[in-house]
Amino acid sequence: MGAGSAHNPSPITVFMKVNYSKYTGEDFGIGAEDLLQALSDFLLQSGFNTQYMPFSEWNEHTLEDLQKAIQQALERGDLFNNDQMREMMERLQNLTPEQMQKLLDNLVQKMIDEGQITIEQPGAEPQGSPGPGDGPDSKVRFEVTDKSLDFLGFKTLKDLLGSLGKSSFGRHDTRDLATGIEASGSSKQYEFGDTLNLDISATLFSAIRREGAKVPLDMEYGDLHVHQCEYQSSCATVLMLDCSHSMILYGEDRFTPAKKVALALAHLIRTQYPGDSLRCVLFHDSAEELAISQLARVQVGPYYTNTRDGLILAQRLLAQEKKDMRQIVMITDGKPSCLTLDDGRVYKNAFGLDPLVISRTLEEVNRCKKQGIIINTFMLASDYGLVNFVQKVTEICRGKAYFTTPYTLGQYLLMDYMNRKTRTIH
Repeated sequence: MGAGSAHNPSPITVFMKVNYSKYTGEDFGIGAEDLLQALSDFLLQSGFNTQYMPFSEWNEHTLEDLQKAIQQALERGDLFNNDQMREMMERLQNLTPEQMQKLLDNLVQKMIDEGQITIEQPGAEPQGSPGPGDGPDSKVRFEVTDKSLDFLGFKTLKDLLGSLGKSSFGRHDTRDLATGIEASGSSKQYEFGDTLNLDISATLFSAIRREGAKVPLDMEYGDLHVHQCEYQSSCATVLMLDCSHSMILYGEDRFTPAKKVALALAHLIRTQYPGDSLRCVLFHDSAEELAISQLARVQVGPYYTNTRDGLILAQRLLAQEKKDMRQIVMITDGKPSCLTLDDGRVYKNAFGLDPLVISRTLEEVNRCKKQGIIINTFMLASDYGLVNFVQKVTEICRGKAYFTTPYTLGQYLLMDYMNRKTRTIH
């Protein structure tokens, strides 16, 4: 198809499932999943690009913002593979402004049709093919759906783990052996209460050794042998995310990678550790629980770091979970700098290690220790105050501390989660 034919398109025939076309004149053959993956940073951004604008707790992206993000992805070549890159970039350059706008409208409509986004259009139709030139449509807001979040979690998890391999389906390894479905230990004689996962070979050998090789074989209760497997425990995790303003300052976005890791961890637990639970806590001047489904929308704010309130809420949430193992995973880039006093006032001091803030926060760490809650901390900075505080936390709770960057955070956190073999469950 030449460039000239793009200016005089034939009547449009709609095909909902076109996967292999190079260029249709409507959407360049771009798949919905490729579109979603290319826009992941935009959809999950945490305010880094607008950090000097008035604070808003939630992303307030318009469909016009979405179209600009799609156009940037097109111009960067993010939506084309290497084989078709040159051809597609040439075709893009030959598009008139009207044709480019039509392409953007079609791609946005594809995201709506695929259930990747929902739109809210005050005083107008809730669905349609919106564009920035259509009056009130330019102020239409959109939200990322659970379907998109699940896909982004899957893709992030896949990218993070890479060639590291898959973990066993189910739960976390301990030092104990029990009878179960996955056999990884030697067989044992069956006892009442064991899972009846028969070791056929050992059972038959026991009967033959006693009776001899004859048919029919007379088997007794004592001949029964069952496989042993590693006892695997369930785990309740509270992910504490620092959303103080420093998470997007100093020329680096630290909160968007943290959100991606949370989505990946949620997908890992749902698909590989169905007996586990994950809940999320944001901490800043105070702390609140955040539904995983809301992660895409939340942004950082001009907040201090109230680690104590985060720990208090995390303990309350873990108390509701009846699991063998309980842990807090804390992602932060700063030392505690405020706390809520008994009268409800918030005491703040961002300079140095404030004795009152640190002592009251470590009291909560001690309460976690008494309840058997492990605290693993992932530091996105290495300033003296943070390192000193985290050292004390790990000493008290016998947890782990990692210094990571936004680029290595996911690998450290996910591998720590899957490789945990530190406790024996009785």
